[in-house]
Amino acid sequence: MSHTAHIRSHRKPRRSASTIAMRTGVAGGVLSTLAVAGASGAAHAAEPVTQTLELPTLTADLAAQVAQSADVTQQAAASYQLQAERDAAAAKAAKQAKTDLAEAKKKAAEAKKKAEEAARKEAAERASRAAERTTLSASSDTGSSTGTSTSTATGSAAAVVSFVQAQVGKAYVSGATGPSAYDCSGLVQAAFKQVGISLPRVSQAQSTAGTQVGLDNLQPGDILYWGGAGSAYHVGVYVGGGMFVGAQNSSTGVVEKPLSYDPPSGAVRVL
Repeated sequence: MSHTAHIRSHRKPRRSASTIAMRTGVAGGVLSTLAVAGASGAAHAAEPVTQTLELPTLTADLAAQVAQSADVTQQAAASYQLQAERDAAAAKAAKQAKTDLAEAKKKAAEAKKKAEEAARKEAAERASRAAERTTLSASSDTGSSTGTSTSTATGSAAAVVSFVQAQVGKAYVSGATGPSAYDCSGLVQAAFKQVGISLPRVSQAQSTAGTQVGLDNLQPGDILYWGGAGSAYHVGVYVGGGMFVGAQNSSTGVVEKPLSYDPPSGAVRVL
């Protein structure tokens, strides 16, 4: 036996024709598939792809929820607007209140200032009246000691004095000018009318109708006034001897009194 009889051949065994043919067919099928796929891919690459999205259809429950949400949103917006309007109104009211308070304080300060000025003026007038009373007292004493009386009046002054003394005891009536009743300026006007002198009707005007004279230099027939010249609230007639006649008030009527009974503020002379 040959020494190589048991050595296997190194040559590959031949494949059968059917196996080769099958493999060739598979390969060809794969290549065909790749070719078709490549062509299809090329075709798809050349044409744009359009996709259609379908929106979901709202159901009745979902629509109701959307409507309810819209209502809630609207109500919230209305609430915010109402609150904003209230805040704006409150701010406006606060601003107006601040303005009103400032104005009230200003008016109060002005009123206080006026009251203080009036008080000072009144105090000055009281001091002036006190000084005048002292002067009048001295003047009355001097007049009495020197015998000054109605008998010293002559002419028109005597006629005026005689008239007013004749009215003593008659009633005081506001606005009356005689003959049965008088007010203060009505009596003075009527007295001077007897001697042909026309005086203004009211006390304020009568207190500036003649020449201002000092209370220490009075003569019978002079017009006495109480208050300021031009703003007098009462008038009478000096009759001499430290006495005057005037329609005082509804309680006393027309009286003759000493100057110390109600010291006047000043006097004017028209005769």
